[in-house]
Amino acid sequence: MASQSRRFPAKGRDDSILAKLSQSAVVVRGREAASEATTVAKKLLRSTGKAAWIAGTTFLVLVVPLIIEMDREAQMNELEMQQASLLGTPPPSLAPPPPK
Repeated sequence: MASQSRRFPAKGRDDSILAKLSQSAVVVRGREAASEATTVAKKLLRSTGKAAWIAGTTFLVLVVPLIIEMDREAQMNELEMQQASLLGTPPPSLAPPPPK
């Protein structure tokens, strides 16, 4: 019986090295720090996600239409230049100003 009490301690009393180590002040403080770091990381990730959503949506609403319109304008200018060169007239940007 004495050998059994050494191998299996009574309930509520755990004298193993692992139990003592896990209850040490350093380990407890480390767990608290890890928990706080996890909480901060979650909040940071959530706010970063919100900021990315706002930036992406703003880009789609404001910048993409501007890019499309600039591309259309460039195509129109190129078409005018081609038509002017086919007709033999100087391009509108190089034509002299009309007389007054």
